[in-house]
Amino acid sequence: MDINLLGALSVTENGISVTPTAPKPRQVLALLALHADQVVPVATLIEELWGENPPRSARTTLQTYVLQLRELIGAALAHGESERCTAKDVLSTLPGGYRLETRGGAVDYREFEHRAGAGYRAMDGEDHEGASRRLADALSLWTGPVLTDVQAGSQIQMEVRRLDEARLCALDQRIEADLRLGRHRELLSELTVLVNRHRMHESLHGQFMLALHRSGRRGEALNVYQRLRTVLVSELGLEPSAALSRLQRFILTARPEPVPVAAATGTAKGRLVVR
Repeated sequence: MDINLLGALSVTENGISVTPTAPKPRQVLALLALHADQVVPVATLIEELWGENPPRSARTTLQTYVLQLRELIGAALAHGESERCTAKDVLSTLPGGYRLETRGGAVDYREFEHRAGAGYRAMDGEDHEGASRRLADALSLWTGPVLTDVQAGSQIQMEVRRLDEARLCALDQRIEADLRLGRHRELLSELTVLVNRHRMHESLHGQFMLALHRSGRRGEALNVYQRLRTVLVSELGLEPSAALSRLQRFILTARPEPVPVAAATGTAKGRLVVR
């Protein structure tokens, strides 16, 4: 079974889609796919579908959705080779919940984690060219927002936030690698979009400031700092981090060689950490 979540939901068996069109069964499949090869408790599925006030018929209705998914899986299995595998083997019932078996199929978010991990290791080894290439390769797996076409309850929303943060961390490190390779001018258009999309992410703003400064646009770099400070103070009551303030002071003094700004560790507000 092949699973793609980094964009629209796509789950296929033998190359045939087993993704339902009805919103609720689609939601069940998405949550099972997010935890592929693991048991998802019935209570978790019910909370995802109906929140804190499920109907009395919740368990029966959930069973109906599982049966609908098995029908799709069974039809796809029928087109495969003569393998003794049933829909119940692929979407199995276990004590307390259900498990979607990938049986060695491709899972895009796991492949992303694998490629990103290789990029982080290259970065730790100061192989900036390799880190940039591997992290860009990982990010290429994303075709849009996670599960963009799935109705999301609390459980899916939590997983979507986790994957979005993982993507942002990989992006942050890829940009850091490119900065260390001297690609500051090439980064300007990308960072212009990113700082507008992530208005309080300090690392991205620091990287944008550094790219602008290295491109001879000192005044614009300082304006980026002031805009971020205004947002942080007005919306969070916080001043920019010490690391970002040091970068601003450095740009003001216009030293010949800038101090590299390290990527953020991926906190919720993107606070800047300088190694």
